[in-house]
Amino acid sequence: MRDRLMATIEVIRPALQADGGDIVVKDVDESTGVVTVELVGACGTCPASTVTMKAGIERILRDRVEGVTEVIAV
Repeated sequence: MRDRLMATIEVIRPALQADGGDIVVKDVDESTGVVTVELVGACGTCPASTVTMKAGIERILRDRVEGVTEVIAV
């Protein structure tokens, strides 16, 4: 799961970087499917970061990586 997750993050990353931000994977709990990430740069302070997390990053990861159940930002 971790390899597929990281490959999918690499697909998402350019869109975040285009807006001056980035994403860092902090933890992957394969038993529960919870992925903990940190949005950094402009994404870390953006008021729309919650929407980016749930409607963007979480949706894409759940669709493309089997076993991902939730993405949490720290």
